Amino acid sequence: MTKRRNGGDELRAPRISRREFLKVTAAGLAGLMAGCRPAEQLGDTPTPTLGEQATALPTGMPTAAPTIAPTATPTIAPTATPTIAPAATPTVALPPTSLSQVAIAQADTYERALVRQQVEGLLDGLGGLGDVVDSGDRVAIKVNLTGGTYFQPPAGVSATESYFTHPEVVRALGELLRDAGARELRIVEALFTKDSYAVSGYEEVAEALNATLIDLNDPDPYNDFAIAPVGEGWFIYEGFVFNHILEEVDAFISVGKMKCHFNAGVTSAMKNLIGLVPVEHYRLETDHWWRSALHGASHETQARLSRVILDLNRARPIHLALIDGIKTAEGGEVPRGSFNPVEPGVLIASKNAVSADAVATAVMGFDPSIEPPNAPFLRGDNYLNMACELGLGTNRLGEIETVGAGISDVHCEFQPAWTM
Repeated sequence: MTKRRNGGDELRAPRISRREFLKVTAAGLAGLMAGCRPAEQLGDTPTPTLGEQATALPTGMPTAAPTIAPTATPTIAPTATPTIAPAATPTVALPPTSLSQVAIAQADTYERALVRQQVEGLLDGLGGLGDVVDSGDRVAIKVNLTGGTYFQPPAGVSATESYFTHPEVVRALGELLRDAGARELRIVEALFTKDSYAVSGYEEVAEALNATLIDLNDPDPYNDFAIAPVGEGWFIYEGFVFNHILEEVDAFISVGKMKCHFNAGVTSAMKNLIGLVPVEHYRLETDHWWRSALHGASHETQARLSRVILDLNRARPIHLALIDGIKTAEGGEVPRGSFNPVEPGVLIASKNAVSADAVATAVMGFDPSIEPPNAPFLRGDNYLNMACELGLGTNRLGEIETVGAGISDVHCEFQPAWTM
């Protein structure tokens, strides 16, 4: 049924440590996943958007991979844009015959007991947390607090009911992680405004979970940032400026908000990683409050942003994706332009972020494998297609097994982002 708006074995990469991941990186691509169309030359001229031809990315970034030096100040220049690299890709080859599992649950409110019950059901449907978290593990939970308090939510709804990850979803997840043996919980985000955690209820949740709130704009508790390499086949950045915490954790979980995005098309678990890097290091101009260098100049954004998303997801692989779609918004990422609150009443989880985002995209009424310039990918390349081609997971609904509710049960037609 379509929601009314208000106004086999699963196919996934096994959980691996950063050290193991870098070993896989050195080995190169073991094989593209079956079912994806043949990889196109990603360096070809991008598909035109809304009648305009995209301009090829300029060259300029060095080709030598940066070393990870905890004491040296990173110097990745945010304005330099390298050529799109060859197709050799650091990835774990996925079995071609099994289905990727994505769990779907329904919840009409953020009532604490209900959210806990539904999140627990999602994880049980995926086989539990045993292959994500071991006893004594350190876990980072990446939330989406995009825009901070630069924007005011629409009248009658809160930021957590429209464009922030709701803290009750994180509370439920954190409790289950503690039950699974997690020793340390860190809730992480590179905050746009320092009061973002406080105004959105995360201080209370962190206290209840005995979790630490981390602003990734700062190197604390270290003296300096790390440089996390993407590995062979990087597109835009060879490495990213990261807080060392992102390297030292044993499990990394992305808890995104199910939304549209003006340039990327959709923003759920994978694009949520844009908020890993410190804003100060990724500005084109000093007065930009957003990470403008990740988008690039306007003529670059169509090709650039989607590839930055893929670079980030290879520099910091996701072990579990959880998507909050109980209450959210259509038409954009933050309150401006065509942004409008909606209530799909859904939670989505998978141990493969590509498949999680694909199902979320389908729940929103879009084809996750469609080529631009079709909705929702009106102004940027479909990063889900490229992720599939890279062997990071599948976005083909026929290769995904849904557990719990079906896509048709939670289907809610979204309007794409039309105006800024």
